[in-house]
This record gives sequence, structure tokens and C-alpha cells, in this order.
Amino acid sequence: MSTPQQDAFQASRTVIVKIGTNVLTTDADRLDIPRIQCIADQIHRIQQTGRRVVLVSSGAVGAGIGILGLNRRPESLPELQAAAAIGQPSLMRTWADAMASSGRRTAQLLLTGNDFRNRQRYLNVRNTLRTLFDFDVLPIVNENDTVSIREIAVGDNDQLAAMLATLLPDPLLVILSGIAGLYDGAPSNPASRVIPVVERPDESLLKLVASEQSTRGRGGMGSKLRAILAATGMGESVILASGRSDTVLDDIRLGQPVGTLFMARSETVPAWKRWIAFGAPPAGTLVVDEGAVSAVRDSGRSLLAVGIRDVLGEFESGSLVGLQSPDGVEFARGLANYSADEIRRIRGRRTDQIASALGHVPFGEVIHRDNLAVGCRL
Repeated sequence: MSTPQQDAFQASRTVIVKIGTNVLTTDADRLDIPRIQCIADQIHRIQQTGRRVVLVSSGAVGAGIGILGLNRRPESLPELQAAAAIGQPSLMRTWADAMASSGRRTAQLLLTGNDFRNRQRYLNVRNTLRTLFDFDVLPIVNENDTVSIREIAVGDNDQLAAMLATLLPDPLLVILSGIAGLYDGAPSNPASRVIPVVERPDESLLKLVASEQSTRGRGGMGSKLRAILAATGMGESVILASGRSDTVLDDIRLGQPVGTLFMARSETVPAWKRWIAFGAPPAGTLVVDEGAVSAVRDSGRSLLAVGIRDVLGEFESGSLVGLQSPDGVEFARGLANYSADEIRRIRGRRTDQIASALGHVPFGEVIHRDNLAVGCRL
């Protein structure tokens, strides 16, 4: 009988491997060359199975810290950007040399949030990845820390990896961290154990997050779990495991139980809805009643004006908006057929009453179900 890990790997056509700074750098904030070579060799063996691999590699800032001889991670944005600019060439050169030992070529993609928020740029990223695969080249992706500011940042590489998974066919997301998986208690507690499989990931997992924060990386377990929930909500499985194991990717390839497997929460979501879920940040928010929550989330129906309680923000028709339940939780995103002003005028009304409020009825729904992505957000 096959293991869940084996099933997850066998079902994949694309493997996205995200590796954190703490895995790729030494305690002295220098790139760990033997570790990188070990991981590169395992990536090559996954590629030999016919699967396509995308590597999301942190480590640029950490490498820059080491090159500059700093004894701590910079706090100011200019210093962080400078460290990333200094460290990124060293990081890419190290990966290129490591993959070349197996006869593999690499390419660099530096992305910002705008590359996902703009529909055309989002498609351009997907087309670039597909072309690199056709050339049998390993794409190595990192957030463009040298120019990223809060307004255009992806967030961190955990979120970047989850967003990349939405672009690719039949993905398996592998997050390699400094810990062995999701623990049932604090990782520092000897009594805590790694949870091997999470069959139905949900927000309750965030209660298991320990307070420890990486000293060199930007993320933490909270960030990883939010990215995992987003990916599993899109119909993707995720494995969180220790990047310090010399055989971690080989074990995953062979279907061995390693780390924690988070199983997909739903069927695979179509590419268009993936962009709705992960692309541009919402221009506004529609607060809806419980009846609308049930209709949209549980029954897969369109959002009608009668179920809308409030409109937050200003936006035009065609804008991406979030749907918020009465308790303040965003549970869906979609493309609005009406502007914020129009929705304020028709909220709470039945469809046959829209004409009296607007003078016309261009759409029967405020958001059509084909333009709704439910239960999936970063």
C-alpha cells in the first residue's frame, strides 16, 4: 500500500522547492556550499523522473551579510536592499555551479508583487517558466529584495512559492526549513512530535505556531502555515520538512514519510480563479450576511445584491474585491460587476429592484460565480 507522501509525489508534474535562509547559510552568515551542492544533486534526481522543478531560493540577504562582515541582519530598508544586491550574484553563482556538476543549467527570476497583481505580467511569468522548462533549464526564483517596498513586496519567499504553485500544472510544494515539520507543541520541547500528515488543513493550525523567529530569514512558522493554507486551498499538497537532512528530497521522491504532508483541501482550482485569489490585492471589501456566505462558500453560487450589508473602499466596476463574513473574516475574492457607489445603492435589494435604484440592470449578479475564488487567500 502506498503512503500519502508517495501519492502526493506521484500525482505531481511540477515540484516547487522553497529553501529558507537558515538552511542555505552557516552560523557565520556565509553560504553553506556543501549543503547547496547536496540539495542540487537531489533536485537533479527529481528532474530525472521527468518532473519539472522550480527552486525558490532565499539566502541573498544572508549572503550579503556575510560578504559585508555584518554581525546582525540590517534593520533599515536601504541596508537590506544593499545586502540583497551584494549577495544575490554570489547566491546565483553558487547554485549555477552546483547544478552544473550534473550537467544542468539555471536561470534567475527576480519577482515583485506587481508581477502577480498585473494580469499580463502574471501570464508573462508563467510563459517564461514554461519556456525555461522547454529548454531544460532550472528556474531559480527570489523576491527582488533590491527594489521591493511594502507596496510591491510579495511578502516573503514562503508566500512567493505558494503563488508560483498557482501558475504551474499539478504542483507539489516542498518547503525546506530549519525544523523537521509541524510539531504538536513547541519544537524546543523534547516531548513534542512532528505531525506526519495533516489531512484537512485549516486556520486552527496557526494555534500550533511557536513564538521563535528566525534571526536571518524574514518568515517564520506563521508565514509558512499561511502559505500552506493558501496552497492547499487551491487544491495543492505541501510538504514541510528539514532542509538540513542530507536525503530530504530523495526521501520525498521515493515516497518516504518525511516532515509533514499537508493534503489538498479541495479539487484543483482553475487558473483564472487562481489569479483572482493570488493576484492583485483587493481594491475594496463587500461585507455580506450569513445567507450570502452560505450561498457563495458552501453552494458555489453567485453573489447577489440582496446579501450585501456594507461596502468598504472605493473601486470601479471590474475591480477585484474581497468578500467578508459578518465576523470580519475574508472568505472569498471576486471581480465586481458594479462600482462601489453602485453597490451601495443596490445593497440589500433583490435583483428585480436594481433597475429602480440604478435605472438599468446590466448584470443580475454583483459577482458571478465564474469570477469568484472561495476560501483561498495569502
